[in-house]
This record gives sequence, structure tokens and C-alpha cells, in this order.
Amino acid sequence: MQDTARLGHPGGVLTPHDDLPLHQTPEPLARVATAAADHYDRYFFNGHTADGSLFFAAAMGHYPNRDVADAAFCVVHEGLQHSVFASGRCPRDRATRVGPIRVEVLEGLRTLRVTVEPNETGVVADVTFRARTPAVEEPRQTVVRDDRLVMDYTRLTQWGTWEGVVGHGARRHDVDPRHVRGVRDRSWGIRPVGEPTPTNAPPSIPQVFWLWAPLHFDEVCTHLATFEHADGRPWLASGAVVPVLDHPGAPTWGLDEPAREMATIRRELTWRPGTREMATAALELVEFGGDTHRIELERHLSFRMRGVGYLHPTFRHGSAHGELTVGAETLDLADLDPRDPANIHIQTVVTARWGDRVGTGVLEQLVIGPHEPTGLTGIVDGHPGP
Repeated sequence: MQDTARLGHPGGVLTPHDDLPLHQTPEPLARVATAAADHYDRYFFNGHTADGSLFFAAAMGHYPNRDVADAAFCVVHEGLQHSVFASGRCPRDRATRVGPIRVEVLEGLRTLRVTVEPNETGVVADVTFRARTPAVEEPRQTVVRDDRLVMDYTRLTQWGTWEGVVGHGARRHDVDPRHVRGVRDRSWGIRPVGEPTPTNAPPSIPQVFWLWAPLHFDEVCTHLATFEHADGRPWLASGAVVPVLDHPGAPTWGLDEPAREMATIRRELTWRPGTREMATAALELVEFGGDTHRIELERHLSFRMRGVGYLHPTFRHGSAHGELTVGAETLDLADLDPRDPANIHIQTVVTARWGDRVGTGVLEQLVIGPHEPTGLTGIVDGHPGP
């Protein structure tokens, strides 16, 4: 029998973060408490004008059990989607930089900066996110199939404004916080990433129905998230009305009620023929007292989330590309096949109308497999239309 306390762990995993009182296990912070290959820790950001004439997004993830860190930044303008991707080894100190892309937490849960240094792809950025709302913790999302844990993660969502500059090629776009709003999320836990782990389980038809709608209005913001089974039964249905900070220094965390939770949510959705992309949509947030808030959505631009790695055929989250690889992609959105699995996951910039209020935001849609209430069949088949 070996005395591991005496032998220690050759190679060393201590990092400067171990000087902070953050430990939740006896292990150093760099050593993940689970051996799951699909453990991850991720940032996501988006920003856009109200009409979608300018849209940008960023993502960065760490996958320590795969020894991978990756990041991407995307700018959408005049029908073209320009992306830079970077993938490398996961730093033990969890540094938030991969190749030319960096995320800086200037003030936790309030102010973050995303930069993309000049690089051969031509996509650059220096933009700062400032919170409009407290950070909201979404319900924990856990999926067990055939007694196997498939997904188990926590996510926070926060609404804010952006300031700075983004560019692609010779074009530069000033980002004015008066006109560019967006949202960010942070999620961590277990979610399918990288190459699937081989199993002896029999194959099954994949099925996902996911909608996520963080919306901005002048006085408040709203939140909706739902996962549904193929027959329309929700296994996650969450909605909230989120207060806007009443002054720049107002607290963004530690609040007893950072948002007013809803008793239930409802959604109405029709698809554009041949696609799994919204044609029309309306959301209803139902208070515990029964009052119902109906929000109707008008679609503008749809961003293909492959632009920051989601379901990307090459730079999919958590995929290994050696010590450091930087890549690029430019897509003509008018020429994409909406039934290509890489193009299924989208965020649609919308105008939101809630009574007399007019706001903006996105409706994220990831729908794979059948969904009886909205008329979808097959795995990625588009809606047949009326």
C-alpha cells in the first residue's frame, strides 16, 4: 500500500488560484473533481443592434479532462458571417486566453472585456460588456438516459450593453452602448463536447427541442428557457422578469430575489418552410397569481452558432487540435443549407413587443429530431409548410 500523502502527486498541479479560498474538495483547483471527459467550463457572449444589422458573438471553453481549451469570435454584417477559431491545450491555471482571443473579468458579474488581437484571419475585436441586470442562475439542467448521466450543468445569464470596436478584413464597426445590447452566459458541469465516448448502448434517434429567449426592454428584461420532449412535454420550463440596475453601482449578486420567477411559461411557434427556424413566435410568462405577459417576436437576422463552435464540423467545442491551431470561416448566410446539422443551432435577433413596450433580444433555437406540436419529423428535416 502506498502512502499518497507522503508521495504526493508528481508533476504538480498547484496554481496561483490555490491561494484563494475557493476549494470545494481536498484537491488543488486545477484537478477536476470528476473524471468525466465531458466536463467543461464556458463563457458565451452576444451583442447586436436592434435590427440585427450588426451582430457579434464570442465563446471560450475549458475541458481539462480532454486537455483542450478553445475560443471563437464571430461578426455578422451584410449577410456574411466571419469567424476566427482558436484551439489549444488547457492551461493549468485556467488562463482565459486561447491564441489571439482573450476574455478578461474586470469585475465579476458586472464588467467583462473580450479582445481578439490582430491575426491572419482578419477578425478583430476589443469590446467591453457592462451589466444592465443582476446575474440570474438558471435551473440546473440534468439529463439521465438509460441510467447514464448525459448532461448536468449550471448556467448564469446576464443582460448588458457593449462598447468598443469589432472588425473583419478592412471593415471596422464602432460598438456604441446606446445602440448595442446583448447577453452573456457562464455555464459549467457536464455536457456532450468533443468526440463522443464509445458505448455499447443501442443507437437511438436524437431528439432535442431547446428555446432560450433573453430579451431587453427599457425598464426590465425577461428570460425564458425550455427543453421539450418530442410530444411537447417540457422537462425544463423557466421564465422570469429581471429588474434593470437602477444605478451603475447597484449590486449584481447576493440579492435575495435577483429575478421574479414565473409560475409557468407557454410558447407559440411556427417554422419557415423547409427549415427549423422561426417564422413567427410568441412567448407567455405566467405569474403565480395568474397574470399573463404575452411577448410577440418579429424575426430579423439568424446567426448560425457554428460561428463560435456550436456543432461546427471542424472546430466543435472540446475537439482536439494540438498545441495551438487558429482557423477562419466566412459564410454567406443566404447560401447555407438549413438542413445541414452544422447549421441547425441558431440565434435569431428579434424585435419583442410586450404591450406598449418594444424591446430586442434573441430567440435561440436548437431542434433536432421530431417535435409533434410544431409539425417536425425526421432528424433535421425542414418543416413542410402549410
